[in-house]
Amino acid sequence: NESGRTLVLDTLRHSYVDLDDPTLLVFGYIRAIASVTDAAYPPGEALRAYHLGGGGLTLPRYLADVRPGTHNLVSEIDPGIVEVDRDRLGLRTGPLLEVRVEDGRLGLRRLPDDSRDLVVGDAFGGVSVPWHLTTREAMGDVRRVLTTDGLYVANLIDHGPLAFARAEVATLGEVFDHVVLVGEPADVAADPRAGGGGNLVVLASDRELELAAVQRALDERGTGWTLVDGEALDAWVGDSPVLTDDYAPVDQLLTP
Repeated sequence: NESGRTLVLDTLRHSYVDLDDPTLLVFGYIRAIASVTDAAYPPGEALRAYHLGGGGLTLPRYLADVRPGTHNLVSEIDPGIVEVDRDRLGLRTGPLLEVRVEDGRLGLRRLPDDSRDLVVGDAFGGVSVPWHLTTREAMGDVRRVLTTDGLYVANLIDHGPLAFARAEVATLGEVFDHVVLVGEPADVAADPRAGGGGNLVVLASDRELELAAVQRALDERGTGWTLVDGEALDAWVGDSPVLTDDYAPVDQLLTP
């Protein structure tokens, strides 16, 4: 596709952007996150969205297109990525799209209470995971900035026994009333030997999501992904540790 662009960092493909069609979503996890937002809010409703991590800004573009009037605020720590977004990916900031070059944890701290309908965590790419965006304290801050009906949706990257992803789901369970995991059927199976890893998406909220609608949206996009919650999710998490500012061995969990 002539208008398509792929952002590559650390030899990994991070984002795909179609300059002419913001609704063309290629990566599985981005399609899953889009499906979740489609199902969680009435069609076309403008949102106040905050993005921990910018990458190619695929999701802010998508939300701006399908939900006109949406305000997207992005914290991206790497000024080089923002420069590439401007030079090669057509980034134009304005009143409805604000991009701040800053650490996500510090950016999150600046946000007022109850000020966002949606928080998207997508700083989990590359060959490392920023541990300080995974902890109970960080997630408490996410919950603080969300409205009562607000939703946190995050891309998790992991492999093998998925020890990091399990710990992150355990951590979210300490902070939010409802947590749901979305991924390839093998990766969300209770048997940790079944999955191959890659990307998983986790949803956390204090409101109960209509899971049938989420699954329908996933199916309509042909993701092949499924979701797990409740007792099945508890079994998946097992005795995984809760990550805190004092204890977050994320690198060790990712590479046992």
